[in-house]
Amino acid sequence: MYLPKQFNHTDPLIAQRIMREHPLASIVSVGEDGFPVLSLAPLQWQAASLWGDAPQAEHGVLLGHCARANPHAQLLANAAPTLVSFMGPQAYMSPGVYDDKQRVPTWSYLALQAKVQTQIVDPMHDRDRLLKCLIAQHEPAYASQWRDLPTAYTEAMLKGIVAFEMRITDVQCAVKLNQHRPEAHAAMHAAYAQGGTNEQALARWMQDLGLVA
Repeated sequence: MYLPKQFNHTDPLIAQRIMREHPLASIVSVGEDGFPVLSLAPLQWQAASLWGDAPQAEHGVLLGHCARANPHAQLLANAAPTLVSFMGPQAYMSPGVYDDKQRVPTWSYLALQAKVQTQIVDPMHDRDRLLKCLIAQHEPAYASQWRDLPTAYTEAMLKGIVAFEMRITDVQCAVKLNQHRPEAHAAMHAAYAQGGTNEQALARWMQDLGLVA
C-alpha cells in the first residue's frame, strides 16, 4: 500500500478500531495461475487466538469463514501468506477548505492492510465455537436461536463452511485526513460534519485524533 509518512499511523489501537468498526474485509490470495483471487468476508479482530497452543500473535488474530464451495477456501487452506484489507470511512475533499486557491481536490480515507497466516479451524465443534464468537460480536441475542436449531440443520450449515483464524504478521494503517495541512482542518471538519454518513464519520475521526478541538 502506498503510504506517505504523514499518513502512516502506527498506533495499534487505531488499527484495531478500523478493523472492529469496518469488519467487511477484502481477502487477497495468489491463485494457481498467478493471478490475484479476492473474496469479501466479515472478519472479527481478537487480541489472541481462541486456541491456547496457537503461535503468539503480536498484532492479534482475525476470525472468519467462507463457503466451502468458494475456490478461495482451498487457497486459504494452503497456508500461504495472504493479504487482508479493511476500508474505513472515505469521502471527497474539496479544495474550498483552503484560503489559498492554488489547491486541488483530493480524497480522505482510513484504511488498513495486513499480512496474515491462515489456520483452518477443524473439527466441527471448533467451527461451532468460532461461529459463536462471531454471533456474540454481531448479534448476541441470536445465540439462543442458533443453539435451539435442529442438530441436523446446524451440522449441515457447519459442513458447508470453511472456518479460519488468521494470525496477523504485519500491519500498515493509513489515516489520510490532511494532517500536514493544519490550516485547513477547521474548514474541513465543518464541511464533513454537515455531510453524509461517511463525511460525518471522518469528522468524528478528526476530533478523536485531535486534529480539531
